[in-house]
Formats: sequence, C-alpha cells, structure tokens
Amino acid sequence: MSRFAAPIAESIWDMKYRFKQADGTPIDKTVEDSWRRIARDLAAQEKEPKVWEDRFYAALEDFKYLPAGRITAGAGTARNVTLFNCFVMGTIPDSMGGIFDMLKEAALTMQQGGGIGYDFSTIRPRGADVKGVAADASGPLSFMDVWDAMCRTIMSAGSRRGAMMATMRCDHPDIEAFITAKSDPARLRMFNMSVLVTDPFMEAVKADGPWELKFGDRVYHTVQARDLWNKIMQSTFDYAEPGVIFIDRINQLNNLNYCEQIAATNPCGEQPLPPYGACLLGSINLARLVSNPFEDGADIDNDALADLVAVAVRMMDNVVDASRFPLPEQAAEAQAKRRIGLGVTGLADALLMMGLRYGSPEAAEQTERWLHAIARAAYLASVDLAKEKGAFPLFDRDKYLSGGLVQHLDDDVKAAIGEHGIRNALLTSIAPTGTISLYAGNVSSGIEPVFAYAYTRKVLQKDGSRTEEEVVDYAVQMWRDKFGDADLPDYFVNAQTLAPTDHVRMQAAAQKWVDSSISKTINCPEDISFDAFKDVYMQAWDTGCKGCTTYRPNDVTGSVLAVSEKEDQAPGENLADHVTDGEVIYMSEPLERPKSLEGATYKLKWPDSEHAIYLTVNDVVINGHRRPFEVFINSKNMEHYAWTLALTRMISAVFRRGGDVSFVVEELKAVFDPRGGAWMEGKYIPSILAAIGGVIERHMISIGFIEGEGMGLKSDPKAQVMAVGETPRGKACPSCGQYDLQMVEGCMTCMSCGHSKCG
Repeated sequence: MSRFAAPIAESIWDMKYRFKQADGTPIDKTVEDSWRRIARDLAAQEKEPKVWEDRFYAALEDFKYLPAGRITAGAGTARNVTLFNCFVMGTIPDSMGGIFDMLKEAALTMQQGGGIGYDFSTIRPRGADVKGVAADASGPLSFMDVWDAMCRTIMSAGSRRGAMMATMRCDHPDIEAFITAKSDPARLRMFNMSVLVTDPFMEAVKADGPWELKFGDRVYHTVQARDLWNKIMQSTFDYAEPGVIFIDRINQLNNLNYCEQIAATNPCGEQPLPPYGACLLGSINLARLVSNPFEDGADIDNDALADLVAVAVRMMDNVVDASRFPLPEQAAEAQAKRRIGLGVTGLADALLMMGLRYGSPEAAEQTERWLHAIARAAYLASVDLAKEKGAFPLFDRDKYLSGGLVQHLDDDVKAAIGEHGIRNALLTSIAPTGTISLYAGNVSSGIEPVFAYAYTRKVLQKDGSRTEEEVVDYAVQMWRDKFGDADLPDYFVNAQTLAPTDHVRMQAAAQKWVDSSISKTINCPEDISFDAFKDVYMQAWDTGCKGCTTYRPNDVTGSVLAVSEKEDQAPGENLADHVTDGEVIYMSEPLERPKSLEGATYKLKWPDSEHAIYLTVNDVVINGHRRPFEVFINSKNMEHYAWTLALTRMISAVFRRGGDVSFVVEELKAVFDPRGGAWMEGKYIPSILAAIGGVIERHMISIGFIEGEGMGLKSDPKAQVMAVGETPRGKACPSCGQYDLQMVEGCMTCMSCGHSKCG
C-alpha cells in the first residue's frame, strides 16, 4: 500500500526526491527507502549511528518532519551537491575585478544548487567617477543585468534553475532605478528584489521629512522620504516588486548582532544572512500532528511536538557537517555559527482541524502558542547538543544572552544557555514549502493560507496521452473522509477571500518566536485601493514584521494561480484549471492552428554569414489579442540549415502551448558565442541566436504582446535587421486583431470592425 496521501505526492517524490541512477533506474524503490537513505546519512555523524538512524527515520516517517528539498534529494547520494538551500554571497567590492570575482563565486554556488542573495548597495552609482580611467560608472543595475544573464545559463543541481535575491539600501543614489527596474517585463527575471528600509527612513516617511541619497561621504540627491516610499509602493502595487526588508530591525533582533552585520537575504527572504552566510531549512508538518481533527478536543500534543523538534534540530545540526559547500568561505561561516532554519508547514490545515479561521485573532493566538512551543523546544534541544558536542565556536555567553530572540525566551531556557552554551546560533525560520508540501500530501504551505481547496491537474502519461486528476487540500480530504459530502464549515477560508490585514496578523504572530525571518506572501485583491495597499506595509511595520511581500494580480506577472468556479462544486471549494507552483509546471493542450495566419518577415544580416537570414513570425488572435504562434527561419547558407530548422520547431512548439512565452526571448538573448558577437545600434549582441531573440522581441513588442522599445537595429552596416514587406503597425485591435487602430475624435477606433474604447 502506498504511503502517499495523494497521487500528486508520489509524482513529486518520483520527479524531485527519489534517488535514481544516471539512466533513470530507481535506487529508492519506495519512499521508505528515501527516508532510510536520509536517516542513515545524517546519523553517520553520530557516535551511535544506528540508534540515531532509527530515531531520524521515525521523525521522517509519515511526513511528520520534512527536510528541505536539498536534503531530501541529496543526502546519502554521494553526489557533489550542497544540502544547504540558500546563501548570501560575499560583500561586492566596488571595483571591476572584485565584481567579476563575485560573479564567479555566484556561478559556482548556483552550479551546486544553492540559491543566492546579494546586496548591490556597495557598488557606486551610475555616473560616479571611476578613478584612473576617465570614465563614469555604469551603476549597480548594469551589473545586475550581468548576474541575471549568468543565472539564466546555469542549470542548478537537481534540474533547478538558480534563484537570486538582490537588495539595495533605501539611501543609495540609484534606488529609484532599482525600484522600477522590473517594470520592464523582460528585465531581471531571475531576481527577486527588495529594498533595505532603515528605521530613520521609516521615521522620515511618517514625518514627511527629507531623505538623502548618498554613497560614501557624498550626497547625490535629497528627496522627500514619503515620495520615495510612494514610489516603492507604486511599483509593488503595479508589478509585485520590490519587496521591503526592515533591515535595522533584522540587525537589532539578530542573536549574533555582536559579531555580524546583515545586508541581504536568501531568495525568498526567510533567511537574513551575513556575507557567505548559509542556512539549511526544514519544517515540522503541523497538519500531521493534530489529534482528533474537527472535534471539540482537537489539539497538538506539546510533549510529542517537543520530541519531534528535538530530533529535527539534531538532524539539521548534522547536516552542517555532512554537507558539501561550493566555497570554503561558506563552509567556514556555517561551521562557526551552525545556523539552522527549522520552521513549520501545514499551519493553515492544522488550524482548520482545530476549527479556527485563518487570519482571525484566535488563529493568530494559536499560531503564536505553537511557534513559542517550537522555539522553546528547539533552543533546549540545541543546549543539550552543546552539552554533548560543544557550543558554536563564536558563542559569547553574555553578548548572546542579551540580544535577539534569546532575551525573550523563558527564564529556564536562558539559564540553560548560560550554563551550557548552545550548539546553533539561530534555530528557527519559516520557508516557502510549496514542493515539499505537495510531497507531504498537499498540506498547506508554510504559514500561508490554503490557496485552493481543490484543483484539477493534467498529467502527461508515458504514451503521450493526458489524464486529469483532482488535487485536494489535505485538510479538505480529511473532512471528506470524515463527513462525506457535507458542506465545508464557514471557517474554511482561502487566499482568495482573506483580507490583507488577516495575512499580516498571522505573519506578525509567527514572527514573535522566529529568530530569523518568514517567507510569506500577502495576497491583495486586484481592486484594492492604493491607500489601502500602502496601509498593509505600515501594518507590517507597526506590528513587528521583519519584511513585507505582497502580491496583487497585474499585467506583467499575471496571477499566481488561475482559479475557476464550476457549478457542481461544493460551497467553499475552488477548482484550478492549471497550476504553476515554482518548480512544477503543468502543461496545457497546444493551441489549434487556424488555416491562415498573419505575420511579418524580417531580414537579419550577420557579419560572419555571407547570406542573410529571413525570419518569419506568424501570429494567432485569441480573445481579441494577438500573440506569436510559429516561427520560420530560411537562409541560402546551408551551414545554418540543421540548427535553424531545430530552433524553429522548438520555438513554435513552445509558442503553441500558449501562456507567457516571452521567456523564449530572454533565453535566446542570453546565449553567448565564444567566437564573439556583433554591435547593433550601439548595443553588443553576443551571438546570432541572441540577435534572433532580439528580432522575436521586436515582433512581440510590435503586436502588443509585450511592452518595451526592443533592440535598435538600424544603423550598423555589418549587422542589420529590416522588415520585409509590411511590418505590423502599432497595437492590434482588441476585438478583431487587425492593425487598423486610429485616433478618431479623441478615441482609438478600429477602421476594420468599428471597435472603440469609448463606445
């Protein structure tokens, strides 16, 4: 009998975490084999490995404790991968050589599967003097573009693309450009971005005072703090970025504020880390621990929770010694502080089993009690480890006891730390757990609410056919098993119906007992007013959160998850047509090809090629919007024949899947030819493939599929692109797709079908 609660859980295990030979032959025959592999590997660090292997296995069994994906996939495989999820890289020097040394370190880290964070505040602003070369600096954003291109070209270990976080201080002279950088839908897509907001800045915002933008000792500009705050808010309102990190609060509340300074976080924000800081992650699955669910006596046994936490802390401490590290500096940092990030998942499901509405004051109080119990158990377990194995090397008793979360712990816990020391400098963090939550039976993720109680998923079979399966939230399935078709109670709320203030209340409640930080997205309705949206961030500041990340549906990033209602659904349920959950992509059926299509043909002349390349992009009109459907490339140069044919078939196959296919442009433009590229309209194009990507980008812009100016390709005689025949003119009519929009009496009107925005 399968140990998996749902087919999707087994699918995730097989795809992401099951140990296999290079040819795909499974080594882990069952999920029990995976648990045993992890337990055996981490127990190898112990004096009594067999005893601890069995205890570790018991914690993993039935998905009670969920190590993060790096550990689950990598432990016991002898592969050259890191078991740490995330890193903050070294401080970037303000020099060309230093910057590119940091780029190399980033590439090596991502190659082994680590996500990275960087503070770009240390690079001088655009236009500043560069001594010795009589030139002006290009600024940090230009180097972020280089990092972005590097990230796109590296596949991380385990078939994951690298993830990056970029931060910039709110007083850096280029902060306004940083804030709006991702308004361009094709730029910096590999980065999450957050502004480092200081306490003096927040005070200036509230007082509507002036704010200096400076680098070193030089003040470049003075702005009104509230105006700058509103720019951050407007960009986040429109494009969901940048996030906000309250960096002074993070440093003040850091257990290690006596020996480190933090200026960046990992890609999802739950781990503020110093230079070369590394952290491993794991989660207690609260949804598996509730006894008597949906009954009056529903609860979690505190003693059982404490025992599970103690075993999890020991396992995670062993990971510090078992893991490989991409860089020696990262290994040294991890060994010196032995930081771990134990969190929770399944919180929303556990609250439902207790009869509590997520976001209510009662749910927040229960969350605070659970997180307090976990923090207490984790710190006591780490003290026990210190008795046995020694405290972390940088432990300073007096300084450690007087700072961070430690000063708020129970007196007996502080006394134990004072007497014996502590093994791990920081212990708790709440990470996003999307994939491991699916693996555990589709429990709710982290401390997030349930997003959709049920959705359908199209599954590609080995014979090429597709089947549909229903994916049901863990608590909802438990309710169905217990009560059949009875309607869900009204406390079954989800992310679609929650007020943003409820989200903040839950984040603030959890933060009280988390010594690092929390990855949480505050979902906002599309029609929320701008003032109400800004209030969400002020509420986060006022209630003690260490950062704030919101998501409001927008034209650039779309919706997080498409949810559609069906007539035969039970009340309170949602059915999603498709899901994209970070790493798992569910493909839709390809679009049907009409008998005839409109398009445009472009001529591309590349310096090293005797003959021009002719590139045709044909479009299809769907719901009145024009979108690219297929690509053809022709040339008399037979040297290009095989790869151009393969390229057109692959691009066309992607285009016909629908959705946001603009990433094709990004991928092509990131290709570098080691033989060199060419200059086009003052821009260096690194390869002929990048030039083709630029042509496709130009076409997408011309039909209104994406926004932007495209690549200028007019004047370079060695590398030219020109439209052959009639090129698309402006945006297509949203009704009929034709290019006949004209301004008539102050209103854009289609001369083909008569459509008018004013009509």
